[in-house]
Amino acid sequence: MRLELVKDWMTREVITAVPHMGVLDAGNLMRDKSIRRLPVVDGDGRLLGILTHGDVREAKPSTTSSLSAWELNYLLARLTVADVMTQPVLTTTPETTIGEAAQIMYQHKISGLPVLDNNDNLVGILTESDIFRMVVHDWQKSQSPPTPPYAHYKE
Repeated sequence: MRLELVKDWMTREVITAVPHMGVLDAGNLMRDKSIRRLPVVDGDGRLLGILTHGDVREAKPSTTSSLSAWELNYLLARLTVADVMTQPVLTTTPETTIGEAAQIMYQHKISGLPVLDNNDNLVGILTESDIFRMVVHDWQKSQSPPTPPYAHYKE
């Protein structure tokens, strides 16, 4: 079996956020794009943090809050990604094996790793879904019946 690398299974077109983006806008972006995490980058594309769906959910006040709806909306509208993002961020590289990356994710109970190249540029993201896609792909390949060695010859 071939050694699987992060670069072969990562998502290359990464949707990102910037620190000054509103948390509600980031939450809407994640919902609209059906994603659960946004790497947060500065103007040069340098990774600063990561915002997860859970970070957005936790930033919203409880329904039992004593604040009025107007006060809640005012506070939420002022909350930025920088206020609630997770940092520092665990990352991986394109040349890391899937097994090593999965072990990091498992040990730290996280579901995705931004992928940085040798210059610390964000080049992708590896998520549990990417790893699951690899497992399904490998399983499907193993289910194909092998071709007999002389199947193309007629007697």
